[in-house]
Amino acid sequence: MTQMRISDAARLLLVSDDTVRRWVTDGRLLAGPAGSGPQTVDAASVAMLMVELAPEPQTPRTSARNRLPGIVTRVEKDGVMALVEIQAGPHRVTSLLSRESAEELGLAVGVRATAVVKSTNVVIELEEGP
Repeated sequence: MTQMRISDAARLLLVSDDTVRRWVTDGRLLAGPAGSGPQTVDAASVAMLMVELAPEPQTPRTSARNRLPGIVTRVEKDGVMALVEIQAGPHRVTSLLSRESAEELGLAVGVRATAVVKSTNVVIELEEGP
């Protein structure tokens, strides 16, 4: 059984040392063996409590795995379409979407946004020609 100090458990759980001690008393966490050293808690019980207390992910539930968070650097709208560019780290992502969608999302230069790429295959190559 792996043990950890109360202070380490508190830091991982984002609570005070006193809260960890209270949770041990309440049976929410398992105490480590009594000894002459600092009080400890069972690391596995800390891990289970961390999972229990973890908030739901803030990202939308989607099957897309390619998420590129960034900032909108360009928005061009015409009659029914809008071109939006997002700078996501070293990557520039360009999307063509309806003007209505861009307006509903409030897309404008400086807005934080995430480009989500879900595609079966996109390949663009240039051959070196003669």
